[in-house]
Amino acid sequence: MTGAVAFRVTIECGDRYGLVNDGVPIAEANDFLSALRVRGLSPRTIRAYAYDLLLLYRWMCARNASLDQLTAPDLLEFISAQRQAAAEPRSINRRLSTTRLLYRFWMGKELGAAARVSLPGPHYKGPGRDHDLGIHKLSRHGVRKLRVNEPRKLVDPLSPEQVRGFLRSLNRYRDLAIVHFMLLCGLRSREVLELKLDDIVFGDNRVRVRGKGERERALPLPQVLAHALRQYRQLERPRQCRESRLFVVLQGKRRGQPMTVAGLRNLFRHRRQRPSLAMANAHRFRHTFGADMARAGVRLPILQQMMGHADLKTTLLYIRLSMADVAEEFRRATNKLARRYKR
Repeated sequence: MTGAVAFRVTIECGDRYGLVNDGVPIAEANDFLSALRVRGLSPRTIRAYAYDLLLLYRWMCARNASLDQLTAPDLLEFISAQRQAAAEPRSINRRLSTTRLLYRFWMGKELGAAARVSLPGPHYKGPGRDHDLGIHKLSRHGVRKLRVNEPRKLVDPLSPEQVRGFLRSLNRYRDLAIVHFMLLCGLRSREVLELKLDDIVFGDNRVRVRGKGERERALPLPQVLAHALRQYRQLERPRQCRESRLFVVLQGKRRGQPMTVAGLRNLFRHRRQRPSLAMANAHRFRHTFGADMARAGVRLPILQQMMGHADLKTTLLYIRLSMADVAEEFRRATNKLARRYKR
């Protein structure tokens, strides 16, 4: 290996990601990525693996180490390096998982526990079921894996005033439809961009969505969203546009071409410059949808299906009560108590 800066990710044929070092392909990493592609993982998932491997190989190069020499204590040094680079705990844990998968792929064994490694404590929960959901049987864990503690961050949904303020700032039916897909259907940014014209079935008032892992789901199409879509297609979408994607660029040299991630990001970034809308990013609208559905009494399994989550625990992260919800319930309860004990 030469210098760490010589490592980079390459893209071939649109979605074939690989690693090279000073122009020389790294067969060790590329064979692993090829195996992921054969398994049918999405290009975005393989891309995430590729960039995790990029950081791993740069770190190994700086230490003059190789994959077959890695031990569990070495991962502590990798964690330390990632922390110095200000990586988020969730990102560090994903890179640790990628490292273990690559090691198992080539070595045929786990990069397991060892001396001088602090592993998560096996907190005793007793027999029975998961304490969060109550629907999964507790399984016995084998060798616990080295992980970084991930703090639980409370993400507040947007308030009705913030949502109304953002919607009033929109001046295109296309943009209104995009925001409504997130706010009223809970779509991810990428899911919105990948919608096609024939995914919208006006007769049945439904939309077909392609989620993570190429999992499809069907959602009801709210009337306000259906109206915005009809107006967009009749008044704004270029007449001669042959693009199958639903949302396209409306002006400039790229008029009629599919809307990009950068274009969608600009839609929100310009409006977030206002102090009252600083929190209004695309994912916050999806989070607001989850919170609104939970407040309305939608059952957890139904909400999981609507949001396209493979795991119910992921859905729980979106519907944790915000401080505003807690304060409102506390106010109601204390008012009742005050009336009960009024002298």
